[in-house]
Amino acid sequence: MKRREFIAGTAALFISPRPSHGQGKRRRLGFLAIGDGSGKALNQAELAFLDALRSLGWMEGKNLGIEYRFSQPADRLKDSVTELMALGPDILIAPGPQAALALQSATGTIPIVFVGVADPVHLGLVQSLSRPGGNITGMTTNVPDDFFAKRLEILRELVPGAFKIAVLVNPDNPLQKLYFAEEIPRIARSLGVALPLVPATTAEELDIAFASATAQQADAIIDFGDALTYAQAQRIIALAAKYHLPANYLFRHYANGGLSVYGADTADLFRRAGDYVDKILKGTKPADLPVQRPTKFVLIINMKTAKALGLTVPPSLLVRADEVIE
Repeated sequence: MKRREFIAGTAALFISPRPSHGQGKRRRLGFLAIGDGSGKALNQAELAFLDALRSLGWMEGKNLGIEYRFSQPADRLKDSVTELMALGPDILIAPGPQAALALQSATGTIPIVFVGVADPVHLGLVQSLSRPGGNITGMTTNVPDDFFAKRLEILRELVPGAFKIAVLVNPDNPLQKLYFAEEIPRIARSLGVALPLVPATTAEELDIAFASATAQQADAIIDFGDALTYAQAQRIIALAAKYHLPANYLFRHYANGGLSVYGADTADLFRRAGDYVDKILKGTKPADLPVQRPTKFVLIINMKTAKALGLTVPPSLLVRADEVIE
């Protein structure tokens, strides 16, 4: 047990008047994570979910049991869903659109809380953000403004004159299929840039995607953001360096070597998902919990990587950055 968790737990025993949830039966969550097939542990953002539950009095191994399944869509996803359903969970947790859709197809009654789904309405997970209906609600990364266009503009500030920007996508991601078929052509026209798609559905295909971007003489690359690319962050950062491609990423952990990051604070989304799980365990129906949008965003610039790429970061961008890595 981590020292800070021990201290927090001890303090709760002696100080907090919060009633225990452990007087009844232990509640059970099913957590379906989809990645590259190699990871069998929660990432840093997902760990914030457990921290939130602990702060609300739900202790894994005491009054709460969590069954985890880590799957690659191409192999064990169906089996993982079947296994979770057989355990009779009180709530199902779905990080990302693939997990949310897989669980939605398995049950119309067990509450599902998703995290990090860009457009749950378009996907058919909920009727609307304010009135989700049914057994599903959660945290979206959807924002009213054109978020992807903003990421492109940040990259173009870093690489003045960039015209051809490769877009790293995962064709197995249902939301990306919708987006790059409908929105990317529109954004390319409005910004006056070329946005060739470089697809990858496995870790090995990432190498091919970067080689393709270089072969197409891309000036830079933008990672659309996906469970696969999240898990393969260090591989992607290394490939960007190998091919000398300035890049923009969606998630904070890419800042460890990645040139630029701009995206929702996913740890904050998982913390808020913990609050929704607490409410549902206490009797609130998912249909009565509006889908929440992100409220915290991070812009990070890695100056060391910029220097290695021979880029001069404009002061106007540095002023807006939440974090600058020297």
